Amino acid sequence: MFKMAKILLAGESWISTTTEYKGYDSFTSTKLEIGCTKLLADLRQLGHEVTHLQAHDVPEHFPWTKAELNQYDVVILSDIGSNSLTLANQVFAEGRPTVNRMELLKQWVLDGGSLMMAGGYLSFGGFEGKAHYHNTPIEDILPVKISASDDRFEAPQGLAPQEVQDNPISEGLGTFPSLLGYQQVTVKPEGTMLMTINDDPLLVTGKAGQGRTLAYMTDIAPHWASQDFMAWQYYGEFFSRCSTWLAQD
Repeated sequence: MFKMAKILLAGESWISTTTEYKGYDSFTSTKLEIGCTKLLADLRQLGHEVTHLQAHDVPEHFPWTKAELNQYDVVILSDIGSNSLTLANQVFAEGRPTVNRMELLKQWVLDGGSLMMAGGYLSFGGFEGKAHYHNTPIEDILPVKISASDDRFEAPQGLAPQEVQDNPISEGLGTFPSLLGYQQVTVKPEGTMLMTINDDPLLVTGKAGQGRTLAYMTDIAPHWASQDFMAWQYYGEFFSRCSTWLAQD
């Protein structure tokens, strides 16, 4: 029914710095953390070919040409803000014009590529609006309208996703584990809402030109993805179905 996909996952990593104070003395440590380890492993186990472009590499190494994008069936943006796609060193440090990669990604989708955005503090509107995808070429092609401000809805008590119509992505997976938060968006008239959470959109699909798009309004990893969700037997299958739906002709 579905084809296996060649996927570029951009984002979903961070570098954290910790300072420990021990009486008179202190020391600082820095480490790289990866939030998509389980997702990568599950998608690969299910037959997909996945390239992970870590967040700190996105500004310089996200594809610059359509030929580079054509190596993939699906691009996933997860917890990576729009500045990382627009403020490469050539622009920010050197003041020289370069390719607008959000516009490039839009044209690639319109010509038949596929884009998924997953939620997070630097997705959609984002924490304090810092992801800043409102009024961008990415918003143009996604099936949802994005807030210009902070769009988070924190749910520490846990909220259960609900399927609103039969569809090939969520059907047969049973009850979805609770989630601890999501981002509030508005479904465009051309979007198809497949799942909700707290009566808000959770999973929305759409078409843009010759391509397909999908918006998933919560995290693929903690904290919004609860430990129950991470341990769910269909965790990998769900995201595999998202990818294979996108990769269809």
